Amino acid sequence: MTLVAALSAVEVDYPGRGAALGPVDLTLEAGEIVALVGPSGCGKSTALRLLAGLEAPTRGRVTRAAGRGETAVVFQAPTLAPWMSAAANVALPLELAGTPRRQARDQAVEALAKVGLAGAEAARPAQLSGGMAMRAALARALVTRPRLLLLDEPFAALDEITRRTLADDVLALVAQLSPAVVFVTHNVEEAVYMAGKVVVMTPGPGRIAGAVNVQGPTIRPPGFRTTAAFRETAEAVSRLLAGREAAA
Repeated sequence: MTLVAALSAVEVDYPGRGAALGPVDLTLEAGEIVALVGPSGCGKSTALRLLAGLEAPTRGRVTRAAGRGETAVVFQAPTLAPWMSAAANVALPLELAGTPRRQARDQAVEALAKVGLAGAEAARPAQLSGGMAMRAALARALVTRPRLLLLDEPFAALDEITRRTLADDVLALVAQLSPAVVFVTHNVEEAVYMAGKVVVMTPGPGRIAGAVNVQGPTIRPPGFRTTAAFRETAEAVSRLLAGREAAA
């Protein structure tokens, strides 16, 4: 496997608040999906910002795919430019990287089709439903074929049916492109469904309480959530969250 990113003995302190994260060690390899779960304020989003290059550690070292387009982030809100069409929003990172406008738009249209938005290329964000807007944000994140994809609770504001459909769509796209993925969520079952490994964090300052490996193919088969293995894995994660196990 190819190392894509890593946090090595990373710690983050904030003025007036003290320690917020760490020390934390985490490695991410190509094609690996890691979910981060833990209580509010444990540093999940801080770890994501470190990996995105949006923040520097107080101590320790961050290794990341640092080239233009190598890292993509999808936040809880789609953060689409409201004055631009869906296609223009998706094409933007390509154009900023120097891709000719026509080529960038063609690739954006293709990316929108992959996330189920064929025919919505000219729509403005205000004309898209919450699920459609998140699909457009995913298309924008994936259009550069990043080596590292960071997802910060991207489904939190969506209804359950849309969440499950988008989860399957993301897994299918990840299977095609093989980036390293970090998925932040508060939902244990969503973490187990999405990830090959669930990393559980302690209350802040967040440290890693343990990790639980999830067995099964990246593209989940029908009924995966009802299997005994799924339920047992979700229970193992819940026990770690409750502090009833030191590791898994």
